Amino acid sequence: MRLLRDLDRVPALCRSVPRRLLVAQALLLAAPMLAVALTALGVPHVLLLAAIPVLVLGLAGASLAVLRHFDEQQDLARASQDLARSMREQAQTDTVTGLANRVGLEAAMEPFATDLPLGEKVALLWLDLRRFKEVNDGLGHQIGDKVLQEVASRLREAAPEDAVLARFASDEFVLAARLPSLLAAQEMAGRIAERVSQPVRINGHRIGNGVSIGVAMMPDDAIAIPRLMQAADLALYHAKRGRANEVRFFHDSMTRALARRKEIEADLRTAIQRDELSIFFQPIIDLASGRIRGFEALVRWFHPDKGELLPAEFIPIAEESGLIITLGNWITGKAAQAAATWPDDITLAVNLSAAQIKAPGAALGILAALREARLNPARLELELTESLFIDDDENTAAFMTDLATEGVGFSLDDFGTGYSSLRYIHLHPFRTIKVDRSFVSGANTGRRSDAIIRAVAELGSTLDMHIVAEGLETIEQVQAVKAAGCTLGQGYYFSRAVPDYMAALLLTQEREEHAQTIVAHPRRKAG
Repeated sequence: MRLLRDLDRVPALCRSVPRRLLVAQALLLAAPMLAVALTALGVPHVLLLAAIPVLVLGLAGASLAVLRHFDEQQDLARASQDLARSMREQAQTDTVTGLANRVGLEAAMEPFATDLPLGEKVALLWLDLRRFKEVNDGLGHQIGDKVLQEVASRLREAAPEDAVLARFASDEFVLAARLPSLLAAQEMAGRIAERVSQPVRINGHRIGNGVSIGVAMMPDDAIAIPRLMQAADLALYHAKRGRANEVRFFHDSMTRALARRKEIEADLRTAIQRDELSIFFQPIIDLASGRIRGFEALVRWFHPDKGELLPAEFIPIAEESGLIITLGNWITGKAAQAAATWPDDITLAVNLSAAQIKAPGAALGILAALREARLNPARLELELTESLFIDDDENTAAFMTDLATEGVGFSLDDFGTGYSSLRYIHLHPFRTIKVDRSFVSGANTGRRSDAIIRAVAELGSTLDMHIVAEGLETIEQVQAVKAAGCTLGQGYYFSRAVPDYMAALLLTQEREEHAQTIVAHPRRKAG
């Protein structure tokens, strides 16, 4: 009877076989033996009759054991399914934001795009948080995680209910939504850019979430998920090169631009290895005496098939690919070697990019190049733009301090086009300011630009700094900046950038002419 009562603890799935059926089965097997035992009451038959209850209970117990085993297997199967489901969810979920991760995005996108209703489109938005690394490095990963969680929350609020949301990488998010038109996608992208870019306060810190967004549409731009992702990634690449909170939709021209960029990057690697690049030097003139005070080193690339490629085209590619570090070190080394052959009073100016400065051992690399070229560090002037301080003020300051201790000078380039120039002049060891050419020869030159140049020149005079006017093309411009107080000038009026041998020739000619002037007019020797 206990065995029969145990049947009540079998789950419903296992109790699809009723208890009566088990008993009936046992009785059915025992019935013939029971009939024989009752009709012939011999000793063997009595023993058989006594064994029948045991047989019935044994058969029932065996059946129950089978059901219990089946029940255990079912439990194990369900537990395995639950575990597999849980592991699959964990593998597809970002632990910081709760959104899908890259694996989850791939799993969700296929049915999302495959079952697209007729007349609808899929808009794929690829978002990149601007300057998020600075938040992580400067305020810590806990603050960074809270920023990511806030962005995820804002995306949930701004996205359509059935949208696919994922954190694709460290500071990148992906949103896919079904929309009726391109216009609807534009409206949604603008709404999301505005919402995500709003500053957030975390632990007393006001953090600005600038964002870049690239958008691609299905089936307009692609009919397969991988192609759609590539198109959105390309659009994001162009958005990141624009201003803050830029939204760019994919266009076929982006593919052509990418192909050219990849081609130039490959060619640039080869050109550096084969020493196919050249360094040209543009004179920097003392406006008071008209003599050469120094040269600015400028890289030139004469491609064997494409002809001359302008720095404005290949320098950004070098920066994005990381080649700028190798290229920058090569430029500094080559320029220093040329400058070492010039008279000791002639300086060398070299532009530096943010990537060069952030590279480990950047200051040591420059000092090593100077030692190898046997150039006095005091003759080198490194030109930095204000964007370096905006992006990474602390590292840039340390870099400048290390080199300034060795005598290297610094010039603040493109002055007047940034945000906090006076602060940088106050904090860092600059000895030269280069007034941006837009104040000298731009379309908006006039009384306002003249007043700005005059104010900068007065500031330089007070701080004992040189003021260089760039972009001088006419004698009128030279006279204007000289009258305003600029001490040095640079531009096509004096000379274009020339190869190293021409730079040496210009110096030789100038020295000879100056010597002849002193012989002819001895009293001018002091000048």
